[in-house]
Amino acid sequence: AITLSKQLADKGAVDGPSLARLMAKEKREYTFAGTFPTSTHTMWLNYWMAASGISPVTDAKVIVVPPPQMVANMRVGNMDGFCVGEPWGQRAIIDKIGVTAITTQDIWKDHPEKVLGTRAEFVKANPNTCRAVMMAVLEASKWIDANLQNKAKMADTVAEKSYINTSADAINQRILGRYENGMGKTWDDPNHMKFFDDGAVNFPYLSDGMWFLTQHKRWGLMKEHPDYLAVAQQINRIDLYKEVAGAMKISVPKDPMRSSKLMDGVVWDGKNPKAYADGFKVKA
Repeated sequence: AITLSKQLADKGAVDGPSLARLMAKEKREYTFAGTFPTSTHTMWLNYWMAASGISPVTDAKVIVVPPPQMVANMRVGNMDGFCVGEPWGQRAIIDKIGVTAITTQDIWKDHPEKVLGTRAEFVKANPNTCRAVMMAVLEASKWIDANLQNKAKMADTVAEKSYINTSADAINQRILGRYENGMGKTWDDPNHMKFFDDGAVNFPYLSDGMWFLTQHKRWGLMKEHPDYLAVAQQINRIDLYKEVAGAMKISVPKDPMRSSKLMDGVVWDGKNPKAYADGFKVKA
């Protein structure tokens, strides 16, 4: 989710359009945070801002802050907003220092997020270990999605001090799709985070990898257009995934590309990445 500070919310900035109006009215340096310059969270933040008429390049400063430090930095006024994975958005609401402006599933329904990644040399040198780790991740993903009790157990486990070090309730609510925005609104989100969904969540779509490359180009993180498809094919090892999924009797999509409509109504299907990357009005 994208979190805005309570100070912004008190001035009426509670979503993209109202934030844009406030920034146009009150001229100052606005600071937002992502987890890394090329991270998924920074790309969600940039996309949302741009779709709201805000340039993350010229209208605001986007900094890098590690996820566990997001809430503390907002508390002391180092930033006006942030985009990060849970539980830090929920933590900001519990601590009454932030509000949820938008969930990332409202930016892109069923968007990709975390990956299991290794160096190519590791896969080549340790093929059996690689397969075993992939199987373990798929088995764990299936277990989490199996029932509410498993989700609660997972939340209790990762909340421990040796992992995330926060309350299980801060994790469990949004895992279950129970949302609050910090301004009195609560809702059950049918598009909440999923971990397996019969393997649909886990498949490394080529189009997903290509999308991030288009955004890296859009925001000036790459000078030239890459060979989008070739890079995605090199990184997203669909051959390995199919082998492991087949052994575990997990369904595999027929097409390595998928079509998605993002919050601004623009459809991404991977067919013309160069034109897609160049077609945005707001860019670096």
